[in-house]
Amino acid sequence: MIPVQGFKGAKVAVLGLGRSGLATARALQAGGAEPLLWDDSPEARAKAEAEGFTCTDLTRNGVFQGVACLVTSPGIPHLYPQPNKVIARALEEGIPVDNDIGLFFRSYATPGWDDYETTPRVVCVTGSNGKSTTTALIHHILEVAGRPTQMAGNIGKGVLSIDPPQDGEVVVLELSSYQTDLARHLTPDVAVFTNLSPDHLDRHNGMGGYFAAKRRLFAEGGPDRAVIGVDEVEGRYLANQMAEGPGDDRVIRISSGQKLEGFGWSVFARKGFLAEWRKGKQMASIDLRGVAGLPGAHNHQNACAAYAACRSLGIAPKLIEGAFHSFAGLPHRSQLVGERAGVRFINDSKATNVDSAAKALQAFPKVRWIAGGMGKEGGITALQPFLGSVVKAYLIGHSARDFALQLGDTPHEICETMDRAVARAAAEAEEGEVILLAPAAASFDQYPNFEKRGDDFTARVRALIG
Repeated sequence: MIPVQGFKGAKVAVLGLGRSGLATARALQAGGAEPLLWDDSPEARAKAEAEGFTCTDLTRNGVFQGVACLVTSPGIPHLYPQPNKVIARALEEGIPVDNDIGLFFRSYATPGWDDYETTPRVVCVTGSNGKSTTTALIHHILEVAGRPTQMAGNIGKGVLSIDPPQDGEVVVLELSSYQTDLARHLTPDVAVFTNLSPDHLDRHNGMGGYFAAKRRLFAEGGPDRAVIGVDEVEGRYLANQMAEGPGDDRVIRISSGQKLEGFGWSVFARKGFLAEWRKGKQMASIDLRGVAGLPGAHNHQNACAAYAACRSLGIAPKLIEGAFHSFAGLPHRSQLVGERAGVRFINDSKATNVDSAAKALQAFPKVRWIAGGMGKEGGITALQPFLGSVVKAYLIGHSARDFALQLGDTPHEICETMDRAVARAAAEAEEGEVILLAPAAASFDQYPNFEKRGDDFTARVRALIG
């Protein structure tokens, strides 16, 4: 646990008692603060009370009297589409509003660091797609390199639940736009921006607000190194804002598909090969085509981001290359579940939007595609340019019939359930093809989350192949 500094003897309100909220309450208490907890859910309040905390109704008038700060969970709207009523009251009364990420950065460093030979460091990863894989890959490379490391944030533990750092430790955090948007303190040593595509637009009042939330990690934090994906205009703009000129190697530009040779430091992947360039010279090259845990151009971009972050921490290219090959990938993200008679089964249940589904479809030459669920605005119309690899689509869930109307000439079958989709795809698949779950939709019509949907796919595949 990281005890929260700066609130000893003070009252701090905590709104939302999920994983991050309870971790925040414990860390505040460990730092000598008096946490005032609230959640609209009686079950969440009961869980907090079972730990010995007292819940205080933060919706009551006068409740913020003497309160030093309100700490809110990331899933609770603080601005758009409209602020939660508790947060709105705090804003009206001038009570500082923060989240666990802000508390972490104000509390992570301690006087004990003066005795360390190597100061602990923090790497933060944000972006639209690939955050989790990039975060996990950086963490894996550090472990292979023998560096003490912990992983937290939007993946793994809540940030305040990690252990106090060891000498030379590197903490790797995945941060969503909800987390970067509100944190009052953001001071990473290395900040990574993977890419940008439309997502969470209601929470940020459009694309500009969404990008602004991501940009805060760089503009507010002033990292020593900025690793920035430049395959979209927003990334190119951000890199331009952070660098003093093209030769400034404090900014490492990354790309999947573009050659980036005219900069102080760049890492890019083309035709399956990763290349590192510094000051006009190629420093290293890695063949990514045989890396089983990182298939496709989108994962090659993740590899570039992780490579650049780890090189900025002084890890050698050969060691990083070896770590790539031992990386198993994350569940539900281009995860190889199994193989039968030359047919591979890939679980990419995390592909909940059109952009991530497009990347998954481009990763394989012949795809039997399982898609559907609770479709998002626009459906899958935007996937038309990426359907050339699809041998046939097997559609499930609430949006199956809507998706069928948007597939054009692509062969398809409405299966409705995962069980039938897996069975039909497996019965028709031929050697060399991939059966890919990349739903391009939310899961809430049939499953509580994308993980449960991926688990169902995995269980049915494993039952089928034995």
